[in-house]
Amino acid sequence: MNSIDAPTVVIVPGLRDHVPDHWQSLLADTLDNVRTVPPLERNKLDLAARIAMLETVVAESSPVVLVAHSAGVIITAHWAQHHPRQVRGALLATPPDLEAPTPDGQITMEELRRHGWIPTPRAPLPFPSIVAASTNDPLARFDRVSALANSWGSRLVDLGAVGHLNPASGYGRWPRSEELVRELCAPTRQS
Repeated sequence: MNSIDAPTVVIVPGLRDHVPDHWQSLLADTLDNVRTVPPLERNKLDLAARIAMLETVVAESSPVVLVAHSAGVIITAHWAQHHPRQVRGALLATPPDLEAPTPDGQITMEELRRHGWIPTPRAPLPFPSIVAASTNDPLARFDRVSALANSWGSRLVDLGAVGHLNPASGYGRWPRSEELVRELCAPTRQS
């Protein structure tokens, strides 16, 4: 992707922010033109602050391809409702179902609601997108993620049983991410 038309790949991490052995971090290390949305210094649940940080990175980097994981997918969906920018596409990997009871030890639905995360936006996204879903994600049932993908107008990719596609599920490097990002970075055809 050395073309002048090549977009910047913008990494949108989840609530754990940058994790060195996470597939997003490893993917970023392989790309020439990449930026990662920086972590919040305070109140990690501040959705408005996370949306503002994403907007700043995208505004400085258009055109972009977004690569979001977990809560980063939900941040992207909220951001897309109010920030029209030149986005070529988005890879949205293993979005959590924030509207379902969370596993013990996770953030509660009440905390998420109080910080604006709920309800999850369901309007079609204004750019092409791929939702990559796990069949055994502890943070979202496959049918619920499939319904989100349908609402967003996203192509659904069934990853099989990959847990939450994070280091705790045995994923560092995720080679399929490179393939999906290349697909989204491909120049759009003008008719």
